Amino acid sequence: MTALIIFTLTYLGIAFGRLPGLAIDRTGIALLGAIAMVVSGVMTTSEAFHAVDVSTILLLYALMVISAQLRLGGFYAWSAGRIIPLLDRPRIFLAVSMLLSAGLSALLANDIVCLAFTPVLIHGLVAARLNPIPFLLGLAIASNIGSAATIIGNPQNMLIGQTARLDFDAFFLWCLPPSFVALATSYLLIVLFYRGQFTAGPESQTANLDRRAVWPVFNRQQTTKGLLAITVLIALFFTPVPREVSAIGLAGLLLCSRRNDTRKILGLVDWHLITLFCALFIVVQGISRGDMPTRLMAFLQEGGVHLDNAFILSGVSAVLSNIFSNVPAVMLLIEFLDPGASHLWYALAVSSTFAGNFILIGSIANLIVVEQAAVEGVTLSFREHARTGVPVTLCSLLILAVWIMIAV
Repeated sequence: MTALIIFTLTYLGIAFGRLPGLAIDRTGIALLGAIAMVVSGVMTTSEAFHAVDVSTILLLYALMVISAQLRLGGFYAWSAGRIIPLLDRPRIFLAVSMLLSAGLSALLANDIVCLAFTPVLIHGLVAARLNPIPFLLGLAIASNIGSAATIIGNPQNMLIGQTARLDFDAFFLWCLPPSFVALATSYLLIVLFYRGQFTAGPESQTANLDRRAVWPVFNRQQTTKGLLAITVLIALFFTPVPREVSAIGLAGLLLCSRRNDTRKILGLVDWHLITLFCALFIVVQGISRGDMPTRLMAFLQEGGVHLDNAFILSGVSAVLSNIFSNVPAVMLLIEFLDPGASHLWYALAVSSTFAGNFILIGSIANLIVVEQAAVEGVTLSFREHARTGVPVTLCSLLILAVWIMIAV
């Protein structure tokens, strides 16, 4: 009963995103839940330590180091800058920028892509007297959708891939078609919703744009090291070498740098996200002790919710991802999936990622775009995002449903 109370309070706190009277966020709430599991005696410190899936944490950490290498090398800002000449053809620029952000997000952290691309795009768009809003929406939406296509595209996919020991190539071949069609559909919807609105918005939106942001200077040697690392990593994913071993080995090589000191690289690692993962592993393991998962599954089945059905699983995943956020939702749902039913894991990965586009707080990538845009004097409101995000997500989930009918 103690574990159930802690679990319930933790997930309710994650859903609301705060605790009354305290300056604490979702990561802090998850950490408090993990601490409560140990302090209350539900788990020992040793059991809590072993509850953390070290292979997933290592993979996540290593990919953050590789992304940091590319960011310090100026690769992201350089990539965004290369497509700026297309601004005289706004619809083509939108399509190319969405393809670029989706492609990079499939191989690297989508959060970093949004962090680096947003200020560069805004400055180019304002200089060309274009309205930044549809392009920023395209960036956020495309980065989420693109990250659904691979095991390393986002944290929840890494967790799914590591837990079910899914093959990198099989995952990619299953998840790419719905992701690609959803990306194309999202582009068409943005063009439709913003027809006649690609020109510059109100003057107040661009008030702060005379100040040029400080972007990392492009360094060919450092960028080449990062690109070579990700290329070798993908190649190693097709070998028997464990993914986490390949990733952490390459990350270690990148730390051996004469230019980028260790503090710089590790300063770009998202320790907040890693802490969230570790805490949630402990909280979910706490509730998994005893027969609680079995009883919960029986309760769901009595209500007609069968998670061995890919359509139902996708719907539940989308709803929970918008209540709790996709990482906590995935951690909860994987407890009920058959490791041998790979199509369920694929559906969970795609649906939980697509769900991030529904509302502004649905994914970290959305929030990064909004926050970075605000710094540059551009306002992207909750309502403005939802006007595009809701139909984009519903269409994306419909595309996934059709793909499930075809592929399963």
